[in-house]
Amino acid sequence: MAASSDSAGQPGFVNDEMFRLLVENVRDYGIFLLDPQGIVTTWNVGAQNIKGYTKDEIVGRHFSVFYTPDAIARHWPQQELKLAVEHGRFEDEGWRLRKGKVAFWANVVITPIFDGERRLRGFAKITRDLTARRKVEELQRGERHTNEFLAMLAHELRNPLSPIQSALDVAKLKPDDLDTAKWAQDIIARQTRQLSRLVDDLLDVSRVTRSKISLKRELLDLRDSVDGVIQSLRPAIDARRLSVAVALPEEPVIVNVDPTRMAQVLSNILGNAIKYTPAGGNISVRASASDGLASLAIADDGVGMAADLVPRVFDLFVQGDRALDRREGGLGVGLTIAKRLIDLQGGTLTAASDGPGTGSSFTIGLPLAAESTGAELTAAPQASSTLRRVFIVDDNHDAAEALAALIGALGHDVRVADNGHDALSVATTWRPDVMLLDIGLPDMDGYEVARRMREIRALDHVQIVACTGYGGDDDLRRMAEAGFDRHLIKPVGIAELDTLFSA
Repeated sequence: MAASSDSAGQPGFVNDEMFRLLVENVRDYGIFLLDPQGIVTTWNVGAQNIKGYTKDEIVGRHFSVFYTPDAIARHWPQQELKLAVEHGRFEDEGWRLRKGKVAFWANVVITPIFDGERRLRGFAKITRDLTARRKVEELQRGERHTNEFLAMLAHELRNPLSPIQSALDVAKLKPDDLDTAKWAQDIIARQTRQLSRLVDDLLDVSRVTRSKISLKRELLDLRDSVDGVIQSLRPAIDARRLSVAVALPEEPVIVNVDPTRMAQVLSNILGNAIKYTPAGGNISVRASASDGLASLAIADDGVGMAADLVPRVFDLFVQGDRALDRREGGLGVGLTIAKRLIDLQGGTLTAASDGPGTGSSFTIGLPLAAESTGAELTAAPQASSTLRRVFIVDDNHDAAEALAALIGALGHDVRVADNGHDALSVATTWRPDVMLLDIGLPDMDGYEVARRMREIRALDHVQIVACTGYGGDDDLRRMAEAGFDRHLIKPVGIAELDTLFSA
């Protein structure tokens, strides 16, 4: 059958018309044309759905209207067209703006259109809204990140628990061997400290990331903090046969900081240097003061950092490549905590490395305190040998008995109760000097016990100390409102008890 002479019946016309209708009615893709200068010349239903503009509102406007202000400031729309011409095609994913300046995540493909003589006639632009997909991918990444962290946390918790269990088993098999008992004690002490550090890191990172941490600032000679931290880490330094070169000014370097938190920062950074420097390596610690600023640099010649790790090293749970045995340990939160603590005290913490195998350096900058004399520095309290009547209230029998044994070994008179009603009864008749009170009791919580204690005039002299695993800002506020004098975070060791009983 012959083709009709009517142009509407010509196969080419039908195909062109169908193609036009197809493009104009596609709803999931924004498909439109630009002239050589980037002016919108056509607009389909998909473009209207994605970008929110009707055809009348957008045709004749420059396509940069879809870009964020920062992209426009760096001339990115024009750069996209240039790249499309140079390479025959341009594709990108990034933030774009729909009508009303609402941002969405888009995939964009730009193709230049040339005529038969290779003259540029314009551009075809296809846009997809990938916001929903991006949200799903972020959730998946977050879930994967969480699972990886939980696996890492389980590994780090099991590491100290395993030697503790083994030491206990060996001690049971040789109950009368004093050397075995001493060996077991040393292992349990070391691994218990490791468990405490892990828990403290988790609590600290929660507080610092929410800016819920309280600082107790005082004048501190930064040299004293450096010396103290190096001495505390000396066993680890010696175990790896590391050389630590310390260069400190002859004059005091006085800063106004929280001494405990400053020591924590230095321990985290120097501890990292120790972990990531091979045996026999070198670490340097150098302090200086000039132009109102104290500077402290800790550098090593260890494993170093890849270029992409350096800008992320202070992010939460970020660590360099680790072997499966995770011999170095840790949760990847130490540097995050250090950075936030320095920020909170008005300072700076930066990292640098020339790459893997070249070592790393971390530099702390802190404002110098106003000129002051050494006499203004806070002096350490002197211990007292006064013996106390100490009352422990805790429903965990093992924890209470172990703490009672420790306090008794220090020479104090100790009694124990495991519930709130007995606590009030014993306290009223025995009248202790100090009450170590757990919060989570079975009949009434520690807050209620403290409140009732404070209503009894005969017990006004009792120092009520929360001995608990709760240590958040809200917990501390509730403790103060209930009448607690202070708090100790479990586990409690000899150093904390000596400080408490000497107050």
